[in-house]
Amino acid sequence: MGKVFLVGAGPGDPELLSLKASRLIKEADVILTDNLVFGVKKQIPEGKKIVDVGKTAERHKLSQDEINRLLVELAVSGKYEKVVRLKGGDPFIFGRGSEEALFLKEHGVDFEVVPGISSAVAVPADFGIPLTHRGVSSSVTVVTGHEQEKEEKEEGEEGKGEEGKGEGGGLDWEAVANLRGTLVILMGAGNLARNVGRLLKHGMPAETPVAVLERGFTPDARIVVGELGNIVKLARQARVKPPAVVVVGEVVKVREKLQKSKSQNLVGSQNLQEP
Repeated sequence: MGKVFLVGAGPGDPELLSLKASRLIKEADVILTDNLVFGVKKQIPEGKKIVDVGKTAERHKLSQDEINRLLVELAVSGKYEKVVRLKGGDPFIFGRGSEEALFLKEHGVDFEVVPGISSAVAVPADFGIPLTHRGVSSSVTVVTGHEQEKEEKEEGEEGKGEEGKGEGGGLDWEAVANLRGTLVILMGAGNLARNVGRLLKHGMPAETPVAVLERGFTPDARIVVGELGNIVKLARQARVKPPAVVVVGEVVKVREKLQKSKSQNLVGSQNLQEP
């Protein structure tokens, strides 16, 4: 019987792979890849057996249940000693890696988790946004942009996550809106208007700085900067598309002081070009 490795591919830059992840990619007998591994796919040796199981909110090559079963089938087939499940970011941060691990354990399949750098941390850093900064923010909260609000769960409204539902039992957006510190919303583009509306509804000031970080670590990376009160309009004008990480909080302003020398497309309230 083979062993399954749940490997975090990080934010898509192959140079940010861990040494262990890089080694396993080379040693794997078969690799199941996500959509969010970007440039890491170039590190897969030619001729390696690859199964693309990537999912988006609109399109699934395989459902999560089918992926779980496929991992078991490959491991018990006797054909593959090392089965690598290559996942964007970190397998255990909104990557459904824990669901896959539980399924493997229930079916007696040996597995190992190889952590990766989460896009929640890496993408803001690449755009020059620190998630904590002394005197500005001493805490970070990471949520998924696909999660429903508790009241919506109770009313039976369906979410819009990977499988048409959120990660858990409904997010307390009132509590989130009243947190001090930095808020990071992963998968934040699709429900941007809805989630911004929730934060405003529950009392977060409209002047709160916001940055929408689109397609981090790709040649098409862009940043849209604004405030909670106008970020939806700015993002629509810029035609922002997934994947995107949304950062909410005063740390967004620190970026101006840490502006990187290399050019990154900036779209903001001061220099937005009307479409």
